[in-house]
Amino acid sequence: MALYSEKVMDHFKNPRNVGVIENADGVGEVGNAKCGDIMKIYLKIENNIIEDVKFETFGCGSAIASSSMATEMIKGKSIFEAMELTNKAVAEALDGLPAQKLHCSVLAEEAIKKALKDYFDRNAIPYDKKQFPDCENCHHCH
Repeated sequence: MALYSEKVMDHFKNPRNVGVIENADGVGEVGNAKCGDIMKIYLKIENNIIEDVKFETFGCGSAIASSSMATEMIKGKSIFEAMELTNKAVAEALDGLPAQKLHCSVLAEEAIKKALKDYFDRNAIPYDKKQFPDCENCHHCH
């Protein structure tokens, strides 16, 4: 059995939604240089719909594939649907990740949620803090 699925390899070799959105409505960055995986997600939101999403990822192939797949999964969705995205759903959409690379799908979920939190904060939209990762204290970010 191959270490990486065809979907992981496709999203690594041909990542979707790479880039920066100038004047993004929400931005989320997670990870650290020590472990080598850093993800930054940019959201353009209109009427609570994610009209555009871009990412910049510095990291391994699994990190790039996870970022690419996660952005594909939330593009065109409402901010509330995007909040439901899980790392498990990202990994499943990629037809699995090796156990030692599952943290990449976790980072993708956390980056999207951090970008959504940024959007909520900028627009004074109330939310339950428990819905968001505690990135200041999580082991992925420090």
